[in-house]
Amino acid sequence: MLFAIAFSAAVSSAAEPTWKAGTAKTVITPDKPMWMGGYGSRDRPAEGKVHDLWIKVLALEDGDGHRAIVLSSDTLGIPKSIYENTCRALGEKYQLDRAQIMLNSSHTHCGPVLRGTLYDAYELDDEKVRTEQLKLIEEYAAALEGKIVETVGQALSDLQPVSLEVGEGSAGFAVNRRNNDEAKVPELIRQNALKGPTDHAVPVLAVRLPNGEPKALVFAYACHNTTMSFYQWCGDYAGFAQMALEDSHPGAVAMFTMGCGGDQNPLPRRNLTQCRRYGQMLASAVEETLLRPMETVRPTLKTEFEFIDLNLGAAPTREELQQAAAGSVAYERRWAARLLKQLDEGRPFYRTYPYPLQVWKLGDSRLWITMSGEATVEYSLGFKKQFGPKTWVTAYCNDVMAYIPSLRVLEEGRYEGSSSMIVYGQPARRWGNDIEGLINNGVGRLVERVGGPPRAEPSGPPSK
Repeated sequence: MLFAIAFSAAVSSAAEPTWKAGTAKTVITPDKPMWMGGYGSRDRPAEGKVHDLWIKVLALEDGDGHRAIVLSSDTLGIPKSIYENTCRALGEKYQLDRAQIMLNSSHTHCGPVLRGTLYDAYELDDEKVRTEQLKLIEEYAAALEGKIVETVGQALSDLQPVSLEVGEGSAGFAVNRRNNDEAKVPELIRQNALKGPTDHAVPVLAVRLPNGEPKALVFAYACHNTTMSFYQWCGDYAGFAQMALEDSHPGAVAMFTMGCGGDQNPLPRRNLTQCRRYGQMLASAVEETLLRPMETVRPTLKTEFEFIDLNLGAAPTREELQQAAAGSVAYERRWAARLLKQLDEGRPFYRTYPYPLQVWKLGDSRLWITMSGEATVEYSLGFKKQFGPKTWVTAYCNDVMAYIPSLRVLEEGRYEGSSSMIVYGQPARRWGNDIEGLINNGVGRLVERVGGPPRAEPSGPPSK
């Protein structure tokens, strides 16, 4: 009888659905002297490295066999061309659709320029330098696409039974850069006088093997990955955080995803010691979360995706472009000259942009919303208010085409609300006023389709 009971329990346990997960990682540090992405003030290629740059993949399979992949990358932002090519290849090779593919970028400003991104911002005016660098950029981008597909395949071939747990910590080094003078931040911190919205949450997804050891640690933070602005390859604070966690948990893959940090900076900054310190602070927030009781996630996964058309503001006139082309700001001159050429060739400016939105539901209640572009912090704060504090909001995902300001930031203007559109090469100086509403409505539709909670209030993130 005892044998029968034990056998029955074993069979029952074996029959219960479970998560499966696989991981893989690949070095993507350039081996040639490429231009670095993120700062237009740089005037030469990289000159070495602090540490390697990586892509890392977590493949998930729920109890019904539904799969999805999460990729983290030490890049400024995955551009549209790489996203499109990668989705096509992953669909053909592994039967994954866009809803199942999440391509994150850490937004380090110490990684390489990628295909078609921010060209107007960089001092590539010398024809010989531009030709040489564009060739290197194209070669690197094509190789990166291949490495992504290969690394995803390795992660899928590594699938094994795991459990998933979620929790949340906190790290306090993100500062709202629109509301605080950078030079005054140390004194403002001492006076406890920092202003503006922030999101200091550190959500953590722990993927554990049957013996309890972590196989993967996925975590996020809403803050620009811009502690450093030198000429060495570096994952910045996010890179140091991942290294610290992997040192602490041998065999585990640590993966950083960027939150809605479009208007948030790590301050003070510009010092490698500070960069390491912020990385350690973030890793410590993850470690402390792992020490506390975490919520076990039931092995069900629902994934939804939608392109929404975001409206651009008024197109620049020929007169406006001619004035900018004769101005003193280098990136505006390049932007205007390129758009004037487009007008002369009879090619109209596009007036909408296909914006990727994605929502996953893990288990019974964990929502994971991904936004593209450099979303400002009010989006994450607003979605948590609408759908509950367990909501995880990731930005800089699947396509980084511009800043994504809340309506308040858009109306205030300045860099995140206006001039950054020129840096990103968009054929307008701002988005349309309906940007926040369109995104909120799109997210609401996707949350409903995955069976998420109803909105706590009818409108989107509070703007004012």
